[in-house]
Amino acid sequence: ESLLAQTLGDFEILAVDDGSDDGGATWQVLEGHASRDARVRPVRAGRVGIAAALNLAAGLARGRFLARMDADDLCLPDRLRVQTALLEAEPGVDAAGCLVRFGGDSEAAAGYARHVDWLNSLRTHEEMRLGVFRDAPLAHPSAVFRADSFKRFGGYRDGPFPEDYELWLRWLDAGARLGKAVKELLVWNDPPQRLSRTDPRYAADAFFALKAGSLARWLAANNPLHPDVYVVGAGRVTRRRAERLCEHGVRIRAYLDIDPAKIGRAHQGRPVLHHEDVPAPGEAFVASFVSTPGAALHVARFLESRGFRPGRDYVQAG
Repeated sequence: ESLLAQTLGDFEILAVDDGSDDGGATWQVLEGHASRDARVRPVRAGRVGIAAALNLAAGLARGRFLARMDADDLCLPDRLRVQTALLEAEPGVDAAGCLVRFGGDSEAAAGYARHVDWLNSLRTHEEMRLGVFRDAPLAHPSAVFRADSFKRFGGYRDGPFPEDYELWLRWLDAGARLGKAVKELLVWNDPPQRLSRTDPRYAADAFFALKAGSLARWLAANNPLHPDVYVVGAGRVTRRRAERLCEHGVRIRAYLDIDPAKIGRAHQGRPVLHHEDVPAPGEAFVASFVSTPGAALHVARFLESRGFRPGRDYVQAG
């Protein structure tokens, strides 16, 4: 209903039923809409999974742009008009998102609410390019792709990882540019059974395993002191995640922390230093794997007070 209420009229809805198990009720709803509006094209995928279902829809699409949408979210009326106008006005942008409204309980799901706030703070390509090493830099159901960019950079891949995050990493590695409409155009809902909460492909370790290779390649191209980095965060989980970089040729010189119980120790020969003892910019490149609420911002402010600049002297990866 929210799609059919769009102020842009020239579009089609490829509604993919990926093996719904409700006795055909979903298919009847889709066919009912299609009988009333020729823009609705129901597609029966069988049960192929989200990546294959998305690629199936993209292959059937006839438009110049491909807009993502999930069944449990809502589009605000101007979404398609505003995002396609952005792509028309900026031919160098391959995919565009928008600001999103959190549709869940901001107290019961405070983590997701903070994540939405962080997503909405990333506005430029440069901010999203660096932000991808923390998480997906735009809400997946808010994305609108150029169809030719989707063909050029490749569609979704299936594996033990979040399919949207893998796509953003791969596209950005290949030089794709992202844009974002600075207007709230999508309500991003948070039902308890969403895949992000229930599927192991979306667990934190799956994200860190996936990002390690991409981040290592970025460091090789942008860290003037490559392969050496200093890592913020010396806790066991943080170290396990950061040390995945070593599998890709990165060398951790030391860990930086504020916990007196950790400072002075060593892990696999790497000392734990007080964060105040970080060498100066130009003498150290820092990768922060701190992700607790507020801590990542505190780390960024501390580093920048010492003259470190994002993308030049440090990167946040937690």
